[in-house]
Amino acid sequence: MRISTTIFLTDETVTPVGLARELEQRGFAGLYLPEHTHIPVDRRTPYPAGGELPREYGRTLDPFVALGQAAAVTERLALGTSITLIAQHDPIDLAKQVATLDHLSGGRFTLGIGYGWNAEEAADHGVQWSTRRELGRDRMALMRALWAEEPTAYDGEFGSVQASEAHPKPVRRPRGPVSGPRTLIGGGAGPKLFAHIAEYADGWLPIGGRGLTESLPRLRAVWEAAGRDPEGLQVVPHAVLPSPGKLAHYADLGVEEVVLQLPPAKELEVLRALDAYAAYL
Repeated sequence: MRISTTIFLTDETVTPVGLARELEQRGFAGLYLPEHTHIPVDRRTPYPAGGELPREYGRTLDPFVALGQAAAVTERLALGTSITLIAQHDPIDLAKQVATLDHLSGGRFTLGIGYGWNAEEAADHGVQWSTRRELGRDRMALMRALWAEEPTAYDGEFGSVQASEAHPKPVRRPRGPVSGPRTLIGGGAGPKLFAHIAEYADGWLPIGGRGLTESLPRLRAVWEAAGRDPEGLQVVPHAVLPSPGKLAHYADLGVEEVVLQLPPAKELEVLRALDAYAAYL
């Protein structure tokens, strides 16, 4: 099982360069970074985990800039987002960012996408909350048109692009209905999420991994009904606080990668966490 990590990198934590070097030297598989552009102070949306929203949410570094730094000082470390708030991006700009990072890192990038939980943040990006999932689906289709080998036009419900020259291309070639870098969709188990995963992703990025025993058979059924290769589905629990029993359970379910949560802290505290996680490598 590959052991990767995720962390809220901020202006107050360990740096992307310092962390990436430590992860590669210690043998961790990857680094995934979350995204929040801003947190409106007048926020009515409750924090999903309950209680006060942690300080780091309003101080998060841009994941693409931070991962670019990490890519520049590593050779093997996988790089990913967990998650990119897909509806909040201009898809033409995002397609270029993703393809550039994937190209410069030699194909090490995983695009983890999601639909968000903070309605006020999304509203400032012009996102209508009730349509954010369909908007995200449309964004991905437009990006796939720009990543196509030949100039390809796209005219969707929420956006369009003319047939265009758009380079660099992501390193990975198309596989079934999916093109671009390895693509995982985050979110809670449900029919709509599973349908989107089967339609345009390589797999699922569940938070914490709770309930996988019940939800994985449902996802696999949707996946296979869509004509996808049963062996191709990837499920990557992320933001996991590990224990030997938990990781053994994931392995029994066929999980091949787990993303462990690091504290949003200075270098010394993060290194202590990596020392503790080394037992799982």
